[in-house]
Amino acid sequence: MRAKNSLAIKMRQAIKLTTDQIRLISLFQKITKTTARDCLDDEKQNKIIFVVNEGKMGLAIGKGGSNIKSLQNILKRNVELVEYFDDPIKFLKNILNPKLVNEVKLDTKQDGSSQAIVIVDQGKKGLVVGREGRNAERARLFAKRYFNISSVQINSPTVTQLEM
Repeated sequence: MRAKNSLAIKMRQAIKLTTDQIRLISLFQKITKTTARDCLDDEKQNKIIFVVNEGKMGLAIGKGGSNIKSLQNILKRNVELVEYFDDPIKFLKNILNPKLVNEVKLDTKQDGSSQAIVIVDQGKKGLVVGREGRNAERARLFAKRYFNISSVQINSPTVTQLEM
C-alpha cells in the first residue's frame, strides 16, 4: 500500500500546470464547490476537459447540469468532465465509455514502455474511437499524463465464420 501512495505522489508532482490551467481550475472550483485535479484545453474541439476526483462527478455536474452550463456560459466553450481513478484500467474504461469497453489489458513492450490494449465489440469500435479518433486521442493523452502509458490500442476480436 505504501508503494502505491508514493507512486501517486510522484505522478502528481510530474504534472505541471500552466497559469491558464490554474486559473481555469480555480474558476471550476468556485462554481462547482469541488476540486478539479487537472484540466486540459482541447483547442481542436473547442472544449476544456476537467479531471475530477473519484466520486465527485455528480457534485461537479450539479443539479440538472447547472454547474456545467454555468462554466460553459462563462468560458464560451464546451466543458467536459472526466472522473479520475488510481487504477489505470478503470480510468481508461471510464474515459472511453465503460458500457462499450469489454476489457483493458496493460502490457509492457520490449523497449520497456507500457501500452494499454482496449478490447471492444466489433460493432462498437467506431463509437469508442470517436470521430477522427478524438476519444482514442483523449485516452492516450490522459494515459500518458497520469500513468506513463505510451500507447493505447483499441482492438476488437475478429469473428471467424464457419462455412456449412
